[in-house]
Amino acid sequence: MTNIVPRRYREVSLAQVEEPLTAEGLREHFLGREAYRRTRYILAQQGGATALVEVDTASRTPLFAPITEVTVLALPHECAVVEDATVDCDVPNELARVAEERAAGARCVIVHGRYEHVSFILEPHRHKVRLVEVVPPAPPKLLDLAQRVLDTATDLPPMRLDPVLIDLVDLAHQVEAQRYLLPCRGSGMTMGDIPTSFLDERPAPADWVQIGCARSRDIHRWFYGGDVRCVEMCPRILGEAHAGPLLTKCCLLEEHIESEGLRVTVPWGSSLELVHQGLRRLTQTMEPGWSID
Repeated sequence: MTNIVPRRYREVSLAQVEEPLTAEGLREHFLGREAYRRTRYILAQQGGATALVEVDTASRTPLFAPITEVTVLALPHECAVVEDATVDCDVPNELARVAEERAAGARCVIVHGRYEHVSFILEPHRHKVRLVEVVPPAPPKLLDLAQRVLDTATDLPPMRLDPVLIDLVDLAHQVEAQRYLLPCRGSGMTMGDIPTSFLDERPAPADWVQIGCARSRDIHRWFYGGDVRCVEMCPRILGEAHAGPLLTKCCLLEEHIESEGLRVTVPWGSSLELVHQGLRRLTQTMEPGWSID
């Protein structure tokens, strides 16, 4: 099991321990002592060393109860402590990011973060999620939304986005044209000296090459009664060559997401909530699993 983090950092307590920070010493110290009913994990400290234990009590109903079970999760040689007041300890991805950047190789990383909160991540591992998107605009919306979700979500496992950004200008230049038809002016895309029209402005028909997707082709047929040469720009289609967990978008989806194995597609104009749902759907396909206990 990777990415074990507390459900809430209020489940984590600190304790100064006089006994040796060994499995035997930790059990001897904590068994029979009272623990607060919300306490599930204890960071046992001695000098500059820290160990992590999980405890259970006879009952979680009273305010305090005797500890009846002690499980040693990490000894001092397996722990690293990071102090960073910018880290929200309630966000698993933030804990894993700090572990990766500041304590690579440590089995347990303890973080003193924002608001003076303390939490930990055991067996940190950020799952790589490939994100296929087109540019312009830059930064691309889907990448920006997905990163904002991961920066704040408390219910998602740690993920590292691996963006595959497809430049629409480079894509268009694969087909020689005297004029291009782009979906809309709003993207900010230009084709240099080559004349350009925008489908959303319903221009007079011309001998152009369309840069678009299935929806753009549908609109072209509606406006002009036929098809023209078209360069495919749908991220969902362009991402088919990539393996592994993948997030992309498609304008044929409007208010729902779709899953195909390790691939999740969200609507072109997704909200933060829809992107959040898409990333949550991806977690169901990832191995090894994760725990937010």
